[in-house]
Amino acid sequence: MPNIASILKAEISRIARKEVRTEIETFKKASAQHRSSIAALRRQIDSLEKELRRVSKGSARVRSAPESTESAELGPARRFSAGRLAAHRSKIGLSAAVYGKLVGVSGQTIYHWEQGKARPRAAQLEALASVRGLGKRDVAQQLQE
Repeated sequence: MPNIASILKAEISRIARKEVRTEIETFKKASAQHRSSIAALRRQIDSLEKELRRVSKGSARVRSAPESTESAELGPARRFSAGRLAAHRSKIGLSAAVYGKLVGVSGQTIYHWEQGKARPRAAQLEALASVRGLGKRDVAQQLQE
């Protein structure tokens, strides 16, 4: 005949497993519901962030549109190239300080523009365009004045 203690122990562990399994099922269901609600909230946050980016881009376009019409009235849009600035300065044979005097900025600013560390403002672009149209003789004449 089997030992009563071992039978009792086996029955207690079987009933305990059964009880634990039912408790765990409720936690599993609650956990699954929480995960699905978290996923839904994340999707909602992503869609709201996308909409915010879209709206902010639209408002930036609205703000920048009047500025572009004002600049079109002032004159043609100027482009800037650091390499072309350096090439023109070396073609004329001027130091950065002297070239800066012609433009109305310091020599250090000219170096920064040529290295791409900074970009000229709109008024400075106009001054650069006017200097760009000058030859060596015109530059020498302006420097003597």
